[in-house]
Amino acid sequence: MDLLQETINTLSFYKILPKKHLGQNFMVNSTLLRRMISNAFITREDVVLEIGAGLGFLTCFLAQNCKRVITVEVDPNLVKILRKKVLNLSNVDIIEGDILRVFIPYFNKVVSTPPYSISSPLLLWLLERRFDIAVLIFQKEFTDRLTASVGSKNYGWLTVTTYYLAEVDILDPVSKSMFYPPPDVDSVLVRLKPKKPPFSVSDRMLFFKFLRFLFTQRNRKVRNATAPFLLKRGIKRRNVLKLADSLPFHNKRVRELAPEDFGFLTNELIQKEKHYLN
Repeated sequence: MDLLQETINTLSFYKILPKKHLGQNFMVNSTLLRRMISNAFITREDVVLEIGAGLGFLTCFLAQNCKRVITVEVDPNLVKILRKKVLNLSNVDIIEGDILRVFIPYFNKVVSTPPYSISSPLLLWLLERRFDIAVLIFQKEFTDRLTASVGSKNYGWLTVTTYYLAEVDILDPVSKSMFYPPPDVDSVLVRLKPKKPPFSVSDRMLFFKFLRFLFTQRNRKVRNATAPFLLKRGIKRRNVLKLADSLPFHNKRVRELAPEDFGFLTNELIQKEKHYLN
């Protein structure tokens, strides 16, 4: 029985309707599932995290190829099905809950078709952790934001953050027909590898906070976009524009700055604001 028919039969048997708000579009193409495992270079030494296990097709493929699978599923109805499916697989650990809220034990690789609705927070969650490789299916529109060129419409804080923390390889387009039910959007298979940041920042938390704030005003000049951020930092109003004008790139628009420019800008802000906080 192919995966599409098995999916239809299983959902029908358990009287389950796929939940759109949970992004329940089940991957039913076994060739692509195997390709995901291959692109992650899975070995018998790997502990693999799977996010959004669904009906367990990828879970079973992974279990045949790695040391252990940690699979996370938020829908209790699917968890019941999943537990039966992997009953005889001793190397699968099922965690019921939201990946962003539950404790996840050690893993070194990620292979997953996560819900598109959590793509941004999931990516940030992942990049805060140590792992070797992640192979994921994302919405194409989201992937375009990860690899956008400076100044383009898709260029934003997510582009810069990803550039700072990881290498991104766009592997293959993923047809809607590979899912059941088919999603409304196009998808892409992506591989992420953590990397050493290509530039240094004095305060990483401030860098990310400043970056996100600036891109809420991506078309404004840096001096104007920075001013309200400085007010929130405790700079007195009479000094805000003085400080903003003293920063590098103050006459350029936010969207025109390269990732390295944001790092330099943050470091300069840290150095110069000391004189205005006293």
